[in-house]
Amino acid sequence: MEFYNYIKALHLIFVITWFAGLFYIVRLFVYHAEAKEKPEPEQSILIKQYQLMQYRLWYIITWPSAVLASVFAFWLLHLIPTWLEQDWMIIKLGFVVLLYAYHIKCHLIFIELQQNEVKNSSNFFRLWNEGATLILFAVVFLVILKSAINWIYGVIGIFVFSMMIMIGFKLYKRIRERNQ
Repeated sequence: MEFYNYIKALHLIFVITWFAGLFYIVRLFVYHAEAKEKPEPEQSILIKQYQLMQYRLWYIITWPSAVLASVFAFWLLHLIPTWLEQDWMIIKLGFVVLLYAYHIKCHLIFIELQQNEVKNSSNFFRLWNEGATLILFAVVFLVILKSAINWIYGVIGIFVFSMMIMIGFKLYKRIRERNQ
């Protein structure tokens, strides 16, 4: 059992660093998009710095964390294969697939920004950043509650939380526009 706890601890550590990387990379996307609006030479200086920061974060922290979180997750499932028979785990794995889809989309955006192709606004990236938050909430509630029925209440809570985020985003945008 102690061995299991070490594997579980490592899984959690890499899940945390994976999410930290996802949260921060999108914040760097916001800054990169805003730098594109700056006059020269400020624009070039900022973009070069953001590209370097994005590159290091993405390849030194975020991708390795995603891979290691998955390796330790598979190891845990190998140690306790009966989890795959439980509804909450199947739903959780669905959210993990969604998280990887989010991660891959972030990777595609990362590649565009490394080539200095800014196709989205800073406001888009601010909203995009909430995707990982919603997945995080869903997964944590599933793992803690371990119930498909209670998960339904969690989904309702996620939708309410999403609405609150959207309202907060719109209020924040108005405040920023007034202060400019």
